[in-house]
Amino acid sequence: MNFNAFFLKSFRVLLLPFALIYGFIVTIRNYLYDTNRIKSETFNFPIICVGNLAVGGTGKSPMVEYLVKLLKDEFEVATLSRGYKRKTKGYVLASNKTTALEIGDEPMQFHLKFPNVAVAVGEERVVAVPHLLQDIPNLQTIILDDAFQHRQINAGFNVLLTEYANRFTHDIFLPTGDLRDERKSYKRADIIVITKCPPDLDEVQKKKLLYEIHAWRGQQIYFTTINYGTPYHIFDTKKTWELTGKEEVLLVCGIANPKPLKDYIHNKTHTYYQINYSDHHIFNIDDLYNIKKKFETIEEPQKIILTTEKDAVRFVKFDTELSELPVYVLPITHQFLFNEGSAFDSAVISYIKNHYKNKNKNDESKETE
Repeated sequence: MNFNAFFLKSFRVLLLPFALIYGFIVTIRNYLYDTNRIKSETFNFPIICVGNLAVGGTGKSPMVEYLVKLLKDEFEVATLSRGYKRKTKGYVLASNKTTALEIGDEPMQFHLKFPNVAVAVGEERVVAVPHLLQDIPNLQTIILDDAFQHRQINAGFNVLLTEYANRFTHDIFLPTGDLRDERKSYKRADIIVITKCPPDLDEVQKKKLLYEIHAWRGQQIYFTTINYGTPYHIFDTKKTWELTGKEEVLLVCGIANPKPLKDYIHNKTHTYYQINYSDHHIFNIDDLYNIKKKFETIEEPQKIILTTEKDAVRFVKFDTELSELPVYVLPITHQFLFNEGSAFDSAVISYIKNHYKNKNKNDESKETE
């Protein structure tokens, strides 16, 4: 038995009274929005929201990246995030001089991967959207990162993610569970994606999950599994390392849910060691010293340091210190199961095209009046 895990679960059960209070507050807040006592802002502009009902790693960042890749060649796209744990305040539009400290690790990851796509952050997204529209006059769609539960903006298209191993249907409110919103809020989503599914999920299991979630009024439910790519060097992306099962790996990560990653590394390498940090941890020189020290204790000559893309953007400031170490980054993407990726893609693209089609019709109608 994992004593630490058992202790943590037992401790969280003791916090049930706080979960009831938190749930009551969230329920009242949703009621005020649902009855228009608190109003959501609606923009006459195609906004796609990616989010979840729980805290932790459901794969929001890889989904934002998936959407950017899908849309960027056909539309002028921007991403808008809160910029969690950044050192700045207010609205910030990324530039070629921007750092992770200014916009946060995940937006910085988007910025580095898609340098021709506008990446912005702002705590108050309802304030940030007009700024972004002004800064990028030709913008055609905005992807809101992790904004499903905030409700200040009434997005035109909502993609809700829930993790296979921790589905919202079996979860309860924080701090006893992981829910930060009501279960029934799933009804506001246009698409639900069950992420991190086993790659061999079969039709019988699929039907059980569809019955469990019970799609609401035309909702579509999709299933994805994690697809890990080939590790690339942190400072030279053309330099890659194919995991052969013979190397020893020091895994360094600060993400919300490292278990799938650890399972993957365990199966793909001869031996691996790990140094865990909290989610969005900002690395300092002492962390770097500990990582180097741990790496030096590994006697196997065929060895590398492996980290995630989200962590890597917080490491790049140590380019001098890390230049002599074999630090590689493991990319991650969503892979749709049951050959349903094209249907998902079509639903997203159709939303944007239909918005402009309807807008043009309305404009023409006004001109003829």
